[in-house]
Amino acid sequence: MAQLSYRDAVAAAIAQEMRRDERVVLFGEDTAAAGGVFKTTVGLFEEFGPRRVKDTPISELAILGAAMGAAMTGLRPVAEIMFSDFLACCWDYVANEIAKTRYMSDGQISIPLVIRTANGAGSRFGAQHSQSVENWAMAIPGLKVVAPSTPADAKGLLAAAIRDPDPVVFFEHKSLLANKAEVPEGEHVEPLGKAKVLREGKDITVIALAAMVPRALKAAETLAAEHGISATVMDLRSLVPLDAKTLLAESARTGRVFTVEENPRLCGWGAEIASVIQEEIFGALKGPIVRITTPHVPLPAADQLEDAVVPSVARIVAEVRRGLDSRRAA
Repeated sequence: MAQLSYRDAVAAAIAQEMRRDERVVLFGEDTAAAGGVFKTTVGLFEEFGPRRVKDTPISELAILGAAMGAAMTGLRPVAEIMFSDFLACCWDYVANEIAKTRYMSDGQISIPLVIRTANGAGSRFGAQHSQSVENWAMAIPGLKVVAPSTPADAKGLLAAAIRDPDPVVFFEHKSLLANKAEVPEGEHVEPLGKAKVLREGKDITVIALAAMVPRALKAAETLAAEHGISATVMDLRSLVPLDAKTLLAESARTGRVFTVEENPRLCGWGAEIASVIQEEIFGALKGPIVRITTPHVPLPAADQLEDAVVPSVARIVAEVRRGLDSRRAA
């Protein structure tokens, strides 16, 4: 095992797959000699050269247009969209072209393309550079959607995404980039569509994604130590494909479910999770599913305001206690 930051694990995954498969290419704004604006591609230009690691114009349409063409003609491109908010600038390519081509060509043309992008709040970048938009991509048939929470998963899941025959939107959370943890050395691949149970408890199940996972784990520690509440914490890791088997099993085991979502409440991914759980195992539930979310507002740039709207450890603890207390009172 090696101690790597989340950002270094991203670079390690790309390097691993570029060494393995000469069809893998990387491009985006400042991804070459500069090593990426978030330093997630450091060292790749030096190792693989300008033929396989390219800087692009400041145009999301150009980046994904080139990536789609490369994928259609036999390469396996990894394209970086600097901020996930900027997917809005090239959404036609994402939603109508990249996601639909394999279907509309009756399988004759595949799009083995990874769209990497920096997602989420915590860096005080304001409303146009801080959104959590994984639910945008989740809504589009034909896309796989992945959001790792740890350096090891950043490496393993990105490697799997690069090998996948279908387009994958890979969300790298900005507030996690400096986090360090053990990462397997050598080839490391994690399967897409497999959730992880990071903590087992008997009273409640907390379902989280990306930056909300470490907050959910800290909240679970507080709930156990200060309130005697034993919480299971599940990291979804990918929204499409969704690990419904693990999701339903852990939800049924405790009967009390809480989702922790950074995306705005309206049409957030937790609404779909709640729908699946209630349709499949309604009889096992001991109370309503509670969604802990960011409100339906633009993200503020001011640090205190941003911290106030995104789910915090304290708010997770308070919402869990409120949900359980309301059930007891009833």
